[in-house]
Amino acid sequence: MSATRREFLVSMAGYATVLSAGGSTAQAMTSPQKKWQLPQKNSFRVIENEWIPMKDGVRLGVRLWIPADAERKPVPVVLEAIPYRKRDLERPRDEGWAQQFVPYGFAFARLDIRGSGDSEGLLLDEYLQQEQDDTLEVIAWLAKQPWCSGAVGMRGISWGGFACFQVAARQPPALKAIMPQCATDNRYTDDAHYVGGALTLDMYDWGTEFKNVMVASPDPAISGPRWREQWLQRLQATPPILATWLAHQTYDAYWQHGSIATDYGKIRIPTYVVGGQIDSYRDFLPRTLANLKVPRKGLMGPWGHKYPDIADPGPGLDWVGEEVRWWTQWLKGIDTGIMQEPMFRAYMEYQIASEVWPTDTPGRWISEAEWPPRASTVRQLHLNDEGLAARPGNEAVHVIKSQETLGLTKREWFPWNMSIDLPPDQAPDDLRSLCFDSTPLLEDLEILGNPRLRVRLRSNQPVAKLVVRLNEVTPEGKSWSVSYGVLNLTHRDSHEKPSALVPGQTYDIDLSCYFTAHRFKQGNRIRVALSESLWPLLWPSPRPVELSIVTGASSLSLPVRPIEASAATLPIALLKDRVEKEMKADPLLDSRYEITQMGPDVHGRVTLHKRLRDLPEALADTGTTISGGSDWYMSIQEGDPNSCVWQIEWWSAISRGDWVTKTRSTMELSSTAEQFRIKESLTAWEGDQQVFHKAWDQALQRELV
Repeated sequence: MSATRREFLVSMAGYATVLSAGGSTAQAMTSPQKKWQLPQKNSFRVIENEWIPMKDGVRLGVRLWIPADAERKPVPVVLEAIPYRKRDLERPRDEGWAQQFVPYGFAFARLDIRGSGDSEGLLLDEYLQQEQDDTLEVIAWLAKQPWCSGAVGMRGISWGGFACFQVAARQPPALKAIMPQCATDNRYTDDAHYVGGALTLDMYDWGTEFKNVMVASPDPAISGPRWREQWLQRLQATPPILATWLAHQTYDAYWQHGSIATDYGKIRIPTYVVGGQIDSYRDFLPRTLANLKVPRKGLMGPWGHKYPDIADPGPGLDWVGEEVRWWTQWLKGIDTGIMQEPMFRAYMEYQIASEVWPTDTPGRWISEAEWPPRASTVRQLHLNDEGLAARPGNEAVHVIKSQETLGLTKREWFPWNMSIDLPPDQAPDDLRSLCFDSTPLLEDLEILGNPRLRVRLRSNQPVAKLVVRLNEVTPEGKSWSVSYGVLNLTHRDSHEKPSALVPGQTYDIDLSCYFTAHRFKQGNRIRVALSESLWPLLWPSPRPVELSIVTGASSLSLPVRPIEASAATLPIALLKDRVEKEMKADPLLDSRYEITQMGPDVHGRVTLHKRLRDLPEALADTGTTISGGSDWYMSIQEGDPNSCVWQIEWWSAISRGDWVTKTRSTMELSSTAEQFRIKESLTAWEGDQQVFHKAWDQALQRELV
């Protein structure tokens, strides 16, 4: 059912006519006379590395999977552009996906962006203008290849999803559609840097790991004798990246670059956004569906930062068929029926993943014809002295104080290793928070969207945070995390131009919690838990804080969704119990990840040690062995916010025969009430010989953080 190049161009001309009239692109297609089915599979060939020359002479390396007959019958190509080493680190994942996808009549291109993996040049930061410029050249190069029909799509998760948005906003003519997964539209509020304007541990975890990404050695089998020279250039050019990020504590031009939330109208091609309810990036999905004006679809599963076919937590999806439908629709001009289906599908969870992992999260798939949905209603529950109630009670004041070790049950902004990162029973932190409970529910209640809190409060300090955790409490007293929200209160009006609080002045604060699709069970209670602290996820405020919360004038708004009489159909096969089966087959699968708590000691200091080890992995087809790991030490003393210290070390090793390289990066963050102090280091070895070492030690002013 593949289209010829001429048929494709004719069909795309039809799309442009409809889009210019403001209609749906799908209307420009001829509806299939019978239900579209996956085409038969065909063979393909693999090009291990192809050099794509840039205008400045730098060569970028791309790995290609191309249908065997593509020179006679050109096909569209789908591009994934990331810095995570096509030759070794991501090789098994890339190969697994290509073997599923390419036989259905598409080429797949896996690009190492400039300065990463085997590509030449330097990688000096995230999402640079240079990266976008390069990708425009890569897309044009791909579209001109004799095996390509001229149509290019982009897919990718995390960095690759960011790239989809950022490159689409540049509107290269050959790029016809995108599929960003677990990505974001706002680099400041919804990436691993500042959450709600508050400084996160994840910025330092990711930054320490990212240093190893920026400086990893090219593979001599691809780069030849110059590999060592290129490697040393990368090492010598690496910047103090954590200090760079810490120098931008507000939503300034640095973070606005690459954030499509500044102008959704720049995206003018069909977009399919995919996310996971356990993923920290999930809010991008409903926002982009609501703000884009192009043909679009969205899917939110129960998983974390994973593709749907390798979902954890499960259940996952047999995803290749859905991507083939999407790319066939928009890259080949064949109506697969995908755009006649609901705009948004989500997994309505019946229990929190923490309760049941590694078994699949119980629930069902639901669908919405459009987003935001018309059928949803807002149920307002008031924060009264007696708990959550349908009507406001008398106003009263309750004081909550910053508690430096409050948050140990909600450590992770970015849950990756589910065995240690999923939030456990919240009851220990609830006992130290200001909590408001509903009465036991008389019937099941389902919500779909972002719960919102409106709180009337006063602060005794000019800089303070507000944290809300939305939990479900069982009759046995277990408290499970449904969603949460964070706001640096100096950012109450603007992330670009924060302003200090006036101590003693009353403010009405609006705070959004993360998107969720959740069923509160009959007989359970809804709990709102308020605190000023959430450590170690967030860096403490500069000085001890007291917040005065006014009950009777504060409320919670829940996006309630009617429960249907019958479940929606999902035209994608489920992959059930995948994680549980893998754990049973390999009980050591997650034993290399652990976290231990020491203290509180006699001084009230608590120390957490998180240890991650990736066991050496030998790649049979290249003979390369890769390994790595990290150690995190996070400590703080109760009553002293500036006793907080975060220390992280990441290392990575790559070897094959005489080619043996290792890099190690470290960081340490501490503070006073006025300044941050950030120490960074980078060391590299070739075999047993140290070939590079550099350290940085900088102090930066705190800017209402």
